[in-house]
Order: sequence, then structure tokens, then C-alpha cells
Amino acid sequence: MSAGADGSGGPAVAARSGEGSPGEDGFVPSALGTREHWDAVYERELRTFQEYGDTGEIWFGEESMNRLIRWMQKRKIPLDASVLDIGTGNGVFLVELAKFGFSNITGIDYSPSAIQLSGSITEKEGLSNIKLKVEDFLNLSTQLSGFHICIDKGTFDAISLNPDNAVEKRKQYVKSLSRVLKVKGFFLITSCNWTKEELLNEFSEGEGYLEPLAHVLI
Repeated sequence: MSAGADGSGGPAVAARSGEGSPGEDGFVPSALGTREHWDAVYERELRTFQEYGDTGEIWFGEESMNRLIRWMQKRKIPLDASVLDIGTGNGVFLVELAKFGFSNITGIDYSPSAIQLSGSITEKEGLSNIKLKVEDFLNLSTQLSGFHICIDKGTFDAISLNPDNAVEKRKQYVKSLSRVLKVKGFFLITSCNWTKEELLNEFSEGEGYLEPLAHVLI
């Protein structure tokens, strides 16, 4: 589990600021945690791409993407390993993975506009081996399972800000992760709201949802 808390940007950077009233978990509920917000964001970014060719924001910056790829290279992750990008947004990270040589990569997002945008970007890049699906990670279809690598760059942060029972939604996230991640797989998460220690606790306590997980990147 890779916890990036360097303040380098992301969807929920002000989650624990003094603004608003924090819930029992210390987070201030925000529109950043709602589907309506992200639908609006990606509808706007899709129009911008169609008009100007701008791919939009890279959450946590290019260095964050490069750091994850360097880790995968160091661990000699096979290029045909199955990779799931949770909350792929504009799909730019998938493009980088494909350019590096990974051939079995999937991006999911609950926003149809995000998937349409990422599809347009991958098509422009001439990449045909990237699978994209409209999928709510908290309410998964039966087809998603058995991934060697699961990657999250800001999605868990956003879920933590949901105004509607974020604590239960985080628990559901962990359940979904335990379902899609292969035994002895790797979960790589980048966060601007959680420390490494908090993330390790969040993904290991409770009802043992990740009990089969043998390897976690720290």
C-alpha cells in the first residue's frame, strides 16, 4: 500500500481543514464525495477535450504516476499482469501504463463522461488494449475479479468525504477491494487526506475483509 501524503494535489485536498463541521471520523463532508460533482467535472472536461484537445488534470501530478510505475518495475511486475485503475477519471494513468508496456489494464469509473473522455484520449493515443468500464466500485458487477494490481489515486479520498454515511461507504470499498484483488496481489493507493499509518489501519481492521491479501506495498 503506497500512501502518498505530500500535498501534491488531488480531489480531496481540503478534507480535514477547519472549514465546515467534521463528522465522527474527522472528515468534513463535501460535494467532492458525490457522484453529481464528478459527473459535472467530467462532462466539462469531456467538452474541453472535444473542443481543444486538453486531456485535463492529472491527479497528484506526473511524478505520482511515475513513482507507481517505478515501483512496479522494481518489483518486476510482469507486463501482462492484470491491472485495475479504480476511479480512472480521464484515463491518463492507463495511457502511461500502456506506453510502458503493460498489456492487460482496465479502468473503471462511475461517471459515464469520465469513461467517454478516457476512451477518447486512449483512441487519440492509438491504444487499443485498454479496457474501460462504467462501474461503481461500491456496487460492483460480477465480472470484475482476479486483478494482480489495484491502483487508487484519490478515489478513496473522495469516498471519505461523501455526505451520506462515508464510514459505511469506506467499509464497502474495502469489501469490494477484497473481491477484485487477487490473492497475493498488490494494492497501491495515493492519498492526500490519510497518513500511511491511518491507511494501514483502515484496510486491516474490522471484519478481516483483506485477510487473503498477502502482499501490501508500503
